[in-house]
Amino acid sequence: MNRVDAKVRAEWETLRQVVIHRPGIEMFFGLLEPYASLYERAFSRMKARKEHARLEDALRYEFDVEVLQLKKIMLDVADQDPAVRDRLVDLALGTIEFRGDPVEAQLARKDLERNIPLLDSGHFFNILLLTPAIELRSGKGARAIHLNITEHEPLSNLYFMRDQQAVTDRGIMLSSMAKPQRQRETLLTGLLWEILGLPIAHQTSPPGTFEGGDFIPLKNFALVGMGDRTNREGVSQALEHGLSFDEVGVVHQPRHPLLPGDRYDPMIDMHLDTYFNIASSGIAVGSETLLRRAEVEIYFRESDGRYTKDDSRTLTLHDYVTGKGFEIIDITTLEQMAYASNFLCIRDGTILAVEVDQNVRGLIANLRANAGRDPDRYGKLLGQVEKDYRYLKSEGQFFPHKKEVYQHDIEAYPIILDNLTGGYGGAHCMTCTLKRG
Repeated sequence: MNRVDAKVRAEWETLRQVVIHRPGIEMFFGLLEPYASLYERAFSRMKARKEHARLEDALRYEFDVEVLQLKKIMLDVADQDPAVRDRLVDLALGTIEFRGDPVEAQLARKDLERNIPLLDSGHFFNILLLTPAIELRSGKGARAIHLNITEHEPLSNLYFMRDQQAVTDRGIMLSSMAKPQRQRETLLTGLLWEILGLPIAHQTSPPGTFEGGDFIPLKNFALVGMGDRTNREGVSQALEHGLSFDEVGVVHQPRHPLLPGDRYDPMIDMHLDTYFNIASSGIAVGSETLLRRAEVEIYFRESDGRYTKDDSRTLTLHDYVTGKGFEIIDITTLEQMAYASNFLCIRDGTILAVEVDQNVRGLIANLRANAGRDPDRYGKLLGQVEKDYRYLKSEGQFFPHKKEVYQHDIEAYPIILDNLTGGYGGAHCMTCTLKRG
């Protein structure tokens, strides 16, 4: 494993090293209630794991990227270094809960602590994944104990490794996740950076929220999304502690025009990278429907930790990036919702993209179900998505197989992630970039 500085300045620089997490038992619990787990829809866990393995293989063998697996690194090092194992155990003991009969609960906790040397490191890793609460109540008779084990907000979204941090030009900025389902993920990723010896430039603190999917570096400037997942305080902390780009565009999460204004669904474009991304040093991909509605605040760096807002102008994201010299490949509403823009740039002009036409059937079926339950909220959006589907099918133009992609000399390597994208994200969301260049 090569040591890295963990600093990234431009999204199109050659990808060298990423961190991923192969979803495990935590995904099983997520699929018991997909909506509450922040998933888009139900899908096959077994097939999702196979897709994830193919994603890893593509990165390793097609593009020669060094791929680090969060769980493997953590357990391998914990088994070799007692200090790391102790950190893992301490985090787990602070997470697990014993309830019910006070005598039985106290005995159970003491037994766990006594048995620590006998239990493998993976045992404690799984405690952190699942946050079990163990309820014990005594019954009549010898060893008649009623046992109830509850998993409290299992980390079913941990495989979206982009979000727990942003790797910026100053290093790792650790996130503070906006949703309670995800807030403990940084316990694990924070421990990983500690194991790898990577310093944290800043750890976002409440009431600030910040998530890595809202950050895109563009060499001479950067974009930071602000909305449902990254709030104003999180942006302020990023400007003060996490970034040193000469210019930063703060992008307001746009509201989709096909959703009623008072019943907006922020999951449609939850992160900046769900509707906008960079394919090369001169080409962006995004939904113009949203790019023309996303307002940008422009900040200029005065000194380290100090940015000044340009109050003289407010631009849309479309006008801002085209003013920087980027051309935009437009995608339809259907393609945007099917994670067309959530590709991973491998090097300047080469992307690892989601095979959109394999995602759309499940997406449309899920949207139809939502529109059936709530036609006033989702009816217009469904109508546009079905219209897009008919057009794209007749033209054979599903992203990344679009004529504009070829015309702009973008090499696209599509990969089928039909099940994994059911969790609400594509290849970009599933990878934490540690090194480019």
